[in-house]
Amino acid sequence: MREDSDPTGCLITNARLLDPATGLDRIGELRVEQGIITGIGGFLAPPRGRYELIDAGGLCLAPGLVDMRAQFGEPGFEHKERLESGARAAAAGGVTSVALLPGTNPPVDDPAMLQFVARKARQLRSVKIYPYAALTRGLAGQQLAELGLLREAGAVAFTDGAKALADAQMMRRALAYATSIDALIVQHPEEPSLARGGVMNDGATSVRLGLAGIPRCAEVMMVERDLRLVEMTGARYHVAHVSTAAAIEAVRQAKARGLRVTAETTPHHLALNELEVEGYRTFAKVSPPLRSEVDRRAVVEGLRDGTIDVIASDHDPQDQDSKRQPFAQAASGVIGIETMLSVSLRLYHDGQMSLLGLLRKMTWAPAQLLGLNAGRLAVGAPADLVLFDPDAPWKISEAGLSSLAKNTAFEGRLVNGKVHRTLVDGRTIYRRDGI
Repeated sequence: MREDSDPTGCLITNARLLDPATGLDRIGELRVEQGIITGIGGFLAPPRGRYELIDAGGLCLAPGLVDMRAQFGEPGFEHKERLESGARAAAAGGVTSVALLPGTNPPVDDPAMLQFVARKARQLRSVKIYPYAALTRGLAGQQLAELGLLREAGAVAFTDGAKALADAQMMRRALAYATSIDALIVQHPEEPSLARGGVMNDGATSVRLGLAGIPRCAEVMMVERDLRLVEMTGARYHVAHVSTAAAIEAVRQAKARGLRVTAETTPHHLALNELEVEGYRTFAKVSPPLRSEVDRRAVVEGLRDGTIDVIASDHDPQDQDSKRQPFAQAASGVIGIETMLSVSLRLYHDGQMSLLGLLRKMTWAPAQLLGLNAGRLAVGAPADLVLFDPDAPWKISEAGLSSLAKNTAFEGRLVNGKVHRTLVDGRTIYRRDGI
């Protein structure tokens, strides 16, 4: 064994190898050379040249997580999150690839802006960052962005981020054009006129708290409208952070009809319901809002039966001035990229999903949707890896999180699942004590 401060490879031994793409689940070794996986199995020959020997001690070794929905705030909102701090939080959470929403200031709606974000992210030499591009100019919903040029510049998909594209004719044109370039359209599913003025889920809790509610039908109405348009155009369409039983059922039926539709949910919609808002907790204010317990269970079932394809963090950093407000005036959004794995592992510990099935929603599935060379353990694949203990307990504390913002909805929660090391292209970008 040889080890030094600048290895060109590594040999990870005594690991529980997990590959959701192939169903691999066995104890073994993994070899990395020049940033590429060159061997998976048992009793592998060491890499050529300088290398590091990592004894995993039986911990899980899986593809690094692929987060297909996050916001880092730079440029324009650096006081909430910078690319560097967001990347650091991602690495601590085992995330190796992040797709960033275009809702910056200015928004990512032209090739120069998109290339600026991509170039600055590469300079960090940390997690891999893939920018979305805006679907409409200025995220205003009035005029389509130059989808073809943005696609050529590297946009992984198109979305207006936290804004729904309300104009049906505009969405139809976007879907039709996206079909010609095989691009993915991602929609925030909320009918704006119905949601206007609402600050939480509409129901008994909102009435009791005296807060304006957002009706659940605002979500399914937008999803059903768009699915009609998808049927007309044959486009690839993705429902972001679906949160209601009715909308999940609409996606389920659309998939059964063969439409090219996919959906995602978030850790907070998996784990929390509208009661989190009790006490006017602004750190539980998100968009779409936390729903009823019936809806939360429908989200879990949607994941289990394959209707929901992906878990994404929906990391949305806010500063204290934006959250320390009366509930109605406070900003929506929670951070979550660092806690995505630990919170989601609850489904595994509760026996509701297998470990491989759960990891698939955060690795291989989002990588496939976005067309990324990521999300699997395979010879020839980039060595983007996470080494974690699925059983290790810890308490989430905002003081212990790496994000610049601290607006977690899980403050003080006990979770199981701790990341020990994260590697990108074979380089360690995060390392917890010990391994």
